[in-house]
Amino acid sequence: MGFEVKRIENLLDVDLSHLVKESQEAGFRMLGRLVDDYEKGENTFNQKGEALYGVYNEQGSLIAIGGLNIDPFSNNHKIGRLRRFYVATDYRRSGIGTLLLNTIVSEAKQHYEILVLNTKTEEADRFYNVFGFHRCSIHPNVTHELILKP
Repeated sequence: MGFEVKRIENLLDVDLSHLVKESQEAGFRMLGRLVDDYEKGENTFNQKGEALYGVYNEQGSLIAIGGLNIDPFSNNHKIGRLRRFYVATDYRRSGIGTLLLNTIVSEAKQHYEILVLNTKTEEADRFYNVFGFHRCSIHPNVTHELILKP
């Protein structure tokens, strides 16, 4: 299967209603908040070192999304935050999350020394641990960190 990771320049041009609906039905609010924050101009992933990426299937449908921000909970601009990371249920355990995470981590390495995230599920905990993220509680609103530059 041919999947493509693309940088999303304008979220308002992207149909992610199916992902928002699926995530909300599973009890997750992150994609609804992504859209709301973007529409309000509160988080548009447009500062230096920030990016929003989507993974598209062969039909051109968005099947995964994730972003990179300067950590808004820290005064240290060398800390980036993985935000709004979601993979459609039908595409989990197929390498899509890995593809997207590797893209975001690669981008983060160009701008940050540490990449942090906040997650609440054991499944996500296991996923991030595989990529070298460690549980962490020293940063505000953080469950995991990845040291990018020692």
